Amino acid sequence: MSKLFEKLFRPMLFRLDAERAHEAGMSFLRSGLGSETAQRIAFRRYGFEFPYEIERFGLKFTNPIGIAAGFDKNARVVNQLASLGFGFVEVGTVTYRPQRGNDKPRMFRLPVDRALINRLGFNNDGAEAVAKRLSKLDRKCVVGVNIGKNKEVPNEEAVENYLATFDLVHPVADYITVNISSPNTPNLRELQRAENLDELLGSLQSRNRELGPKPLLVKIAPDLDDAGIEAAVDVCRRHEAAGMIATNTTVLRDGLRTPDADKLGPGGMSGRPLFDKSSEVIAKIYRYSNGSMPIIGVGGILNGDDAFAKIISGASLVQAYTGFVYGGPEFARNLNSRLASLLTLADFSTIDDAVGSRATCFSQEAAD
Repeated sequence: MSKLFEKLFRPMLFRLDAERAHEAGMSFLRSGLGSETAQRIAFRRYGFEFPYEIERFGLKFTNPIGIAAGFDKNARVVNQLASLGFGFVEVGTVTYRPQRGNDKPRMFRLPVDRALINRLGFNNDGAEAVAKRLSKLDRKCVVGVNIGKNKEVPNEEAVENYLATFDLVHPVADYITVNISSPNTPNLRELQRAENLDELLGSLQSRNRELGPKPLLVKIAPDLDDAGIEAAVDVCRRHEAAGMIATNTTVLRDGLRTPDADKLGPGGMSGRPLFDKSSEVIAKIYRYSNGSMPIIGVGGILNGDDAFAKIISGASLVQAYTGFVYGGPEFARNLNSRLASLLTLADFSTIDDAVGSRATCFSQEAAD
């Protein structure tokens, strides 16, 4: 199936505009071809059972590989993604009011670099619609909901906007991620500043306690300097955030081999060029928190070796998006299988033993 996807289906999809190809893939999954029965027929085998028990912030995961926010923005293919082997799905980014996002074209492939650039701008159906959809779902995996700010809302009113979304998704989310790091909503990244994050996270945690605590995570950018990362970790620890997600996409274009990539315009870049930077941020969070902050590592994961590197740098779980776009339907299962083999080869008796085992090395390499 992997070779069939690589030789036939991926070239067909890549003839389409990147966003249209994504919509085609979503239609494929929604049609039922992503069901467990279809997967059993397609792969001539059923699933892959990850050999390690995984519990993070009070939730049990069948495996550590998740699909990052941005793929299933509106919670339409959660169970289909679980059937493909993902242990958890983070839907969104969801905003309080529906919004169309930025003008098209707004998503671009860089195949030479195994990367994507997007400036989608939180296009979604709105928190009420997504919450209603999730309330009817007999879910087959852990489901997180990633929340953001409506574009027209100034930062001075961001707290109220986030709280309104939080109230709607809280009953249907296993965990909630606060997205303050997308580069595609004007001034959103200013909310990463310690004083702004302190106010936002404090307000959300207060509401969280009122409603009945759910794990609350914060997603940060890869473009923060060391002082910014340390400050964000400090705020998250003081407000008892359940974890952090490192990282969102980058606005930098360093080291790209794609000709004229800068002519594609602004947007966040994901995929292989982000791998080292996100791993450095993971290691720094792990170090600054003395290993006490659970981290979901995301950025440039294309295979099991990449997932293993994220875990030993400090990640407790990992997420992928761009790797799935390039890797196809067997991506999650292949990644889980390889990761399990690497953990065994490294003689780790649990995945927890592997987490952060080389964080100091990653941090030192970054400093050098």
